[in-house]
Amino acid sequence: MGGKLVNKPKIFITRHIPKKYLIPYKDDFEFSQWEKEDVPVPRETLLAEIREVDGILSMLSDRMDEELLNHAKQLKIISNLAVGFDNIDVDTMQERNVVVTNTPDVLTETTADLTFTLLLATARRVIEANDLIRDNEWKHWSPFLLAGADVYGQTIGIVGMGRIGQAVARRAMGFNMNILYHNRSRDLAVEKTIGATYSSFDNLIKTADYIVSLVPLTAETEGLFDKSVFEKMKNSAIFINVSRGQVVDEDALYKALKSKTIQAAGLDVFQKEPISNDHPLMQLSNAVCLPHIGSASVRTREKMIELCLKNLHGYFYGEGPITPVK
Repeated sequence: MGGKLVNKPKIFITRHIPKKYLIPYKDDFEFSQWEKEDVPVPRETLLAEIREVDGILSMLSDRMDEELLNHAKQLKIISNLAVGFDNIDVDTMQERNVVVTNTPDVLTETTADLTFTLLLATARRVIEANDLIRDNEWKHWSPFLLAGADVYGQTIGIVGMGRIGQAVARRAMGFNMNILYHNRSRDLAVEKTIGATYSSFDNLIKTADYIVSLVPLTAETEGLFDKSVFEKMKNSAIFINVSRGQVVDEDALYKALKSKTIQAAGLDVFQKEPISNDHPLMQLSNAVCLPHIGSASVRTREKMIELCLKNLHGYFYGEGPITPVK
């Protein structure tokens, strides 16, 4: 790192990004990119491109592993367009002196907005209500037509009180909710400022009306929400997942929803993405499924791209990356 480089570093971008974001860096980098925005770069293309590049701007859908490194001749940095980085073998990258960066903070509030949107939509059966009209089935008003669940004054249990968890908790304050949280460790500052109460995981899932998963995917959290967990929830409980699909046993969730062991679920992430309209969870009226759009506002996506580029520039031109992982 440091100084103006004689040869501009070569950067490969694994999804199409509008040129306007790259123009400020045209004198510093030689860019190439996969020219499709809605289709991931094929693995064979990625392995071919990685041979001659110094840096890569990657997406959450791109697997960055030892195989990729074995094809790379001069890779120095992976700038990941996501706050999560479970698509990257970080330990192997560090062993091979490849820096990994992510995009925390800039997507916190947007993802919290979507989390609470999903909670409200699931509780009040918004998708079912919209479909009723689309299918021309709204014939009469009736007292319990699509009657949903109250949110105001209920208990929310947040599993994973990181930045996004705290932002969701702040939104819950506006609904006068009783806020429980479970984390690897207590956060006394959060308890003081937000009024959240630390809870054991077992107590939280038994007590909360809304259980919100915001945990990172790790060896400890993979499959965390399984059959035994859903069976401990209230029959009226609503489960929300905006973290990673792999933290949930989807077969167990499907059975819990179908049998009304729990009332409903709102999901933005799935074990294998994308899912199609024949996915089992899509057959259930009490499951609201979204296509992994947690941080998908225009401005937040712009901020994420800008941070990725700043991380690359900082690495190659002396300031150091802004948000390195570990």
